[in-house]
Amino acid sequence: MAKESMKAREVKRAKTVAKYATKRKALKEAGDWVGLQKLPKNASPVRMHNRCKLTGRPKGYMRTFGISRVMFREMANKGLIPGVRKASW
Repeated sequence: MAKESMKAREVKRAKTVAKYATKRKALKEAGDWVGLQKLPKNASPVRMHNRCKLTGRPKGYMRTFGISRVMFREMANKGLIPGVRKASW
């Protein structure tokens, strides 16, 4: 389970990215690299980190489902993910 402070930091970064998205796009199209450098570091979407929606785990993230591999396995074993059958785990 991830710390609440780490989850909150990711939410804050997501808001910052959304806030500066149009400005970043305009500066990139204009080729104003100095203007881009003046924006906050967290305004770049590259600094976002994918986390499991259920546990907040940063590693083993599966983009298709939005959860970590551990939660995927638990949910698949319980039959909560349709179309997934246990092979040899």
